[in-house]
Amino acid sequence: AVVPARYGSSRLPAKALAEIAGVPMIVRVWRQASKAKSIARVIVATDDERIAAPVRAAGGEAIMTSPEHASGTDRLAEVASKIVADIYLGVQGDQPFIAPDDLDALAEAMRADASIQMATLATPIIDHLEWTDPNKVKVVCSADCHALYFSRSPIPHARDGGMPKEALRHIGVYAYRRDFLMKFAALPMGVLESIEKLEQLRALEHGYVIRVVRSVAPSIEVDTADDLSRAREAAGDSTR
Repeated sequence: AVVPARYGSSRLPAKALAEIAGVPMIVRVWRQASKAKSIARVIVATDDERIAAPVRAAGGEAIMTSPEHASGTDRLAEVASKIVADIYLGVQGDQPFIAPDDLDALAEAMRADASIQMATLATPIIDHLEWTDPNKVKVVCSADCHALYFSRSPIPHARDGGMPKEALRHIGVYAYRRDFLMKFAALPMGVLESIEKLEQLRALEHGYVIRVVRSVAPSIEVDTADDLSRAREAAGDSTR
């Protein structure tokens, strides 16, 4: 598993170092990933020593990567070019409560079906505010659990109004086979990717399939200051 984390963030600068109940968020992500039974090695890939230092102090492994990467997947591909494995999990650095069971489920989906080149997680949306929040990415799937589209807009749109019971929120964790990861990172950015600012759309635009695995334990993704407050509340952080 690779946790890509950059220091700069347009919506929440230095969020990887934001403390939740006294623990930097990036350390929490590393700890959660390390609990997954299917993961042999967890590496934090960053562009800044300020992120690497607390990970190493906590006993984790951190390596420096280029500051020029446009996406987490590009940073993951740099790691894959140096450290060889059959399957890589890209666990975003803003997932402080990601469930180890979800990471195991994603890895198991890859192991069970050799035809899957890329997979990701999704969970049902039950909160209408989340449904309309452009910071929360939605996904619609085919009957065989392949992603049809990802969007910051509320999809699928219910013509008769309201939030459809099929609404799914995308969870930013990915699994890749090594050959596909290197191929994917070399693809040019797609039009839809540039509009929505969602790197997974690059795969769909180029005709590749993304398997969607249902999450067993939905977790808080920290995209904004409000998300950080919710994460601190969930952790019982009295300083929030």
